[in-house]
Amino acid sequence: MNKIMKKGQTGDLLTSRSYGERKAAIEAAVQEILFNVGEEPAREGLQRTPERVARMYDEILAGYSVDPVALVNDALFNVEYDEMVVVKDIEFFSMCEHHMLPFFGRANVAYVPSHKVIGLSKIPRIVEMFARRLQVQERMTRQIAELIEEVLEPQGVAVVIEASHLCSMMRGVKKEHARMVTSTMLGCFRKSDKTRNEFLHHLDSQNVSI
Repeated sequence: MNKIMKKGQTGDLLTSRSYGERKAAIEAAVQEILFNVGEEPAREGLQRTPERVARMYDEILAGYSVDPVALVNDALFNVEYDEMVVVKDIEFFSMCEHHMLPFFGRANVAYVPSHKVIGLSKIPRIVEMFARRLQVQERMTRQIAELIEEVLEPQGVAVVIEASHLCSMMRGVKKEHARMVTSTMLGCFRKSDKTRNEFLHHLDSQNVSI
């Protein structure tokens, strides 16, 4: 079992402190930010903002507390099927680790089974697990592909993600319509033009190109 299927150091750090301790620390940090950007944390509209932000982070960064072993182990099935499986248009929201601003879009995942398939709902859950962390899109794309490769041992895995990043829409270059496309191709999707092109054909309706 490699590092992807282990809960990992980040998960261990989470469990070393109670929820109450972590929530209180986030609230204190948000209050300090409010003060240092020129706001008055005690004014009526901001009095509960630190608490709201702490609860928000608990939800949108919940991927750190998800155990990938528990997520997938009850949904693996032995089948005699070796044609491509594609799950398209998986909506996700994530947080850029560079500026802690959201990025959001759709993930498209495909694999060619060897001897196992995974329950349909688990692929969106895998995407969600990695999305609900501080991320960069390139790493997230590869993490999704590598976890599916590890648990299924398929002939190949492909992941294409297209997303809009508020860090480039709101600040910096301020390009409202710029979108980023990333892909990871493993196994037969990397080696076979035919297999890769079949997958990309499924995405034609989305105007995604690589």
